[in-house]
Amino acid sequence: MPAAATTDPVLAAVSPPPSPPARRFSSADLFSVLAIVLIWGSNFVVMKIGLHDIGPMLLGALRFAVASLPLLLLVRRPALPWRYVVGYGLAQGLGQFGLLFLGLSLGLPAGIASMVLQTQVFFTALLAALALQERTHAHQWLGMVVAALGLVLMAGAAGAAAPVPLAGLLCALGGAAMWALSNIVARLAQRANPGYDPLSLVVWGSAAPVLPFLALACWQDGWPATLHSVLHLSASSAAAVLFLGLVATVLAYSMWARLLKRHPAGRVAPFSLLVPVVGLYAAWLVFDERLAALQWLGVAVVALGLLVNNFGARWRLWR
Repeated sequence: MPAAATTDPVLAAVSPPPSPPARRFSSADLFSVLAIVLIWGSNFVVMKIGLHDIGPMLLGALRFAVASLPLLLLVRRPALPWRYVVGYGLAQGLGQFGLLFLGLSLGLPAGIASMVLQTQVFFTALLAALALQERTHAHQWLGMVVAALGLVLMAGAAGAAAPVPLAGLLCALGGAAMWALSNIVARLAQRANPGYDPLSLVVWGSAAPVLPFLALACWQDGWPATLHSVLHLSASSAAAVLFLGLVATVLAYSMWARLLKRHPAGRVAPFSLLVPVVGLYAAWLVFDERLAALQWLGVAVVALGLLVNNFGARWRLWR
């Protein structure tokens, strides 16, 4: 889901190198954008629901098992060396979602998590500068500084109805950094074979973190407790796993890939900025997560940093 930074889940993974021809958004395209934003925005609430009955590592194992194992026989293996498939899957699966699930289990509010995870655009810019020698522009550095100030405001708010635990916030930031790493792996995969199928990378890459997640779950909770949790999943946890695996991973990423094949990435990527808006509203609606005034200010500052990062180049050109 360009330049030095990407803005959304698997943006680098699903963006083909040739720029697609400019065209108007059809009604089907607009429906896809709306569906993706709603799915990924509500994704954080569903994670919280899934974590009510099962641990974060087991939730990760079940999510990616559902997203990959039923489809491995239907989707051809990506035409890429295994190091890219496994590296992408471990970074995006075990790294991003393992740390995110852990942060949510430590009490990080779902709405705050949806905003913090978007800081992956800044980590992507930094890693791209180091690993790919891509230039980081002044407006991107400014966006990083502004967003960092917003995170400080969110973490430092006292007396909030939905407090932000420092450990949970750091886990979410680590998840954002691992998401950025998966973007870099996907960019390297594009260099290796620009014509590979992005959906195949999502499906086959999702198989890589299943066993590591399962091993961590057994290490954390013990094999008997892990097996008991799997065999006695509640209806809400089972529904959460199916949503996370099939809807939030396979369906949403596939629609995102279709959009990026039909339209330039620069026109599609900014829509990911709507994900935290849905995430904050969904968390308030489902969990009654009410943010303090200082937290709302922090959210607004992080959003400003993201806008500066995404649209700063256009502003400079307009000037």
